Amino acid sequence: MAENPHRSTPPSTPTGEVSPWALAGLGMQFFAAILLFVYVGNWMDRRFDTAPLFLLSGVLVGGGGAFYSGYRRVTAAQRDTRASSDRNDDSTP
Repeated sequence: MAENPHRSTPPSTPTGEVSPWALAGLGMQFFAAILLFVYVGNWMDRRFDTAPLFLLSGVLVGGGGAFYSGYRRVTAAQRDTRASSDRNDDSTP
């Protein structure tokens, strides 16, 4: 019987490489985190009448948190890549 032409399989990445799609959202995550914390900081500044204090804090906390989250995601992807590469190297005679 012929293969189903409507069913496609995603291309696999070679062993030892990280798929670019696995880390594609890091820029948007960074932007969204900073935007959210700036919005909250601006709202708190208007509420408590402390002009740039919470706005600047929001930029720093949002940027720092997004950077830390992205760093952990990238290092986890590298660790997984190394582990899969090591498993494949051990299985070859």
